[in-house]
Amino acid sequence: MDYSRPELADSIAADYACGTLRGAARRRVEQLLPAHPVLREAVKRWEAGLMPLTASVAPQKPSPAVWQRIVSRIGGAPVAVADTPWWSNLSLLRTLSFLSVVAVVGLSALLSNPPPAQPPLIVVLNSTTPTDTLPAGTTVPPAIIASISGDGKAIVTRTLLDVSVKADRTLELWAIPGSGAPRSLGLIAASGASVVKQSKLPPGTAALAVSLEPSGGSTTGAPTGPVLYVGKLAL
Repeated sequence: MDYSRPELADSIAADYACGTLRGAARRRVEQLLPAHPVLREAVKRWEAGLMPLTASVAPQKPSPAVWQRIVSRIGGAPVAVADTPWWSNLSLLRTLSFLSVVAVVGLSALLSNPPPAQPPLIVVLNSTTPTDTLPAGTTVPPAIIASISGDGKAIVTRTLLDVSVKADRTLELWAIPGSGAPRSLGLIAASGASVVKQSKLPPGTAALAVSLEPSGGSTTGAPTGPVLYVGKLAL
């Protein structure tokens, strides 16, 4: 397999960076990276593009058991684990009593204040159209990343590589329901990031899609050009 081909390297790098490549296939890519600069640069490019999307995810502290397994796997010093039954520890019982009071107070505060905003949902829209079937002057990278706000009122799309389209063509984002007709969410840029604001993502949306449309978008209420990208949605 020729890993110096940009299209192949970018497709593999997308799966690797997004975490959809697992098991033996993922280990194979990790073994190939040192010897294949094109593949290595593609992975760096995808990771750099996806990294800003992690800013909305709060860090999580691992439990002692998880931390012990991490230390054991990387060959560090073992983490001491107490053998004394937890129910015989008086200070622990006092702590649990205190935490139960805190939980009651916290529940009261939660009922009187709105919950924090939910983290965005990340959707990878993969290319669906063979290159040789596209209109002349159109080139399509392997994927577009879409970030949907927790309340479903805003969608940010990002093309990590520019989509090449003619001046009289544009890209249009669609919500695809489990059944029924697609609904236009608006036009998006062929390069960089685009913010699409909605009153609410349509209920029952099963996937997002991007189609190639005339300048100004579809005039029929449905995709009229080829559908270039599709990504399944799991709310």
